[in-house]
Amino acid sequence: MPIWANTSLKKVLQPAARRAGITKQIGWHTFRHTYSSLLAESGDDVKVVQELMRHAKVSTTMEIYTQARMSKRRAAQSRAVGALFSRQRAEVRSNETNA
Repeated sequence: MPIWANTSLKKVLQPAARRAGITKQIGWHTFRHTYSSLLAESGDDVKVVQELMRHAKVSTTMEIYTQARMSKRRAAQSRAVGALFSRQRAEVRSNETNA
């Protein structure tokens, strides 16, 4: 008997996910989202990710499939806040020395 994607999903993948403690409903597209996010996170060029995902548009890859990891988001936010506050501190010091 042939192995069908939906049968494998219901009989193998979803029960394995439940045993692993994953409570969300997962499917084959879950792997596409994960793959795209991992490629982007590893620093691969957006165009390369798009071609590997076989999307016609980069916007499909970046807006729908690729999600930034929380640690990457926090690091980016910390850099932005750090840059902002270091500039403000430098301006305050500059104003204090000029006064």
